[in-house]
Amino acid sequence: MIDPMAEVISLLKPRAVFAKVISGAGAWAVRYTAFGQPSFCTMLEGQCVLAVDGVPPVDLQAGDFVLLPATPGFTLSSQAPAAPVLLDPSAAPGSVTELRHGRQTGPADMRMLGGGFAFDAPDAALLASLLPVLVHVRGVERLSLLVKLVRDESLETRPGRELVLDRLVEVLLIEALRAHPPAGAPAGLLRGLADARIAAGLRLMHGDPAQPWTVEALAREAALSRSTFFERFSRAVGMPPMEYLLVWRMALAKDLLSRTSLAIADVAARVGYGSASTFSTAFSRHVGLPPGRYARQRSTATG
Repeated sequence: MIDPMAEVISLLKPRAVFAKVISGAGAWAVRYTAFGQPSFCTMLEGQCVLAVDGVPPVDLQAGDFVLLPATPGFTLSSQAPAAPVLLDPSAAPGSVTELRHGRQTGPADMRMLGGGFAFDAPDAALLASLLPVLVHVRGVERLSLLVKLVRDESLETRPGRELVLDRLVEVLLIEALRAHPPAGAPAGLLRGLADARIAAGLRLMHGDPAQPWTVEALAREAALSRSTFFERFSRAVGMPPMEYLLVWRMALAKDLLSRTSLAIADVAARVGYGSASTFSTAFSRHVGLPPGRYARQRSTATG
């Protein structure tokens, strides 16, 4: 059975970048500017407060796991109030093995293992928008273990290191999204998959994107009326069914144009367009440039 979540994660092409220990002592607060790339952490000991822009603050404690798929601006602090120190996450030194906030001497009150990674997909921002802004999971040992494995592997130079890190990050993402309560998820892929009828429609679109799907056909397969399916899908996923199908087809097309030498007509057929000209018009409208030029630019960028 097609798994839309696994397909989206696979197409995002997560790649590990760094992992380090972050600790704090006394009264402290740090304000991170928006990073734009995914980041994660698992709490090793103690407590702290995480306030992500646009999301209510959460108290973190030992055993908690946090994933920020696009890492907007956020403040991390001790429970005692303190004036935040502004930090730029992209300028943080990657070679530092432990980053200490607050009092620099004596034992730490809080320690976490955190890191960041990148999505190599050309449509990463749009695909990541289907995921929750903040994933906060408590007491899932598998996630803590995976973060430690990412940390250990990132410190070594063993053969196959990059491949192992990439696979670990893929598994980390899927495990985090599995563990995130669907009831608390905002509109997006997780909420859509939590509704069995909407999940049926999502699996059909992902399983056969070349099929000329209509709202009527998807609603029929989901055993719902057209209007009910449309409203339920739009509310759960955050966009209407045909818009989601377009987003998915264009993400697939970008991936094919980036990593294969397929003719435009072949790419068009794979993503549900009857002719190269119809596909080129839709692609140009969605992306801002024709598929041939897009493929050449990607080839130059990655070459």
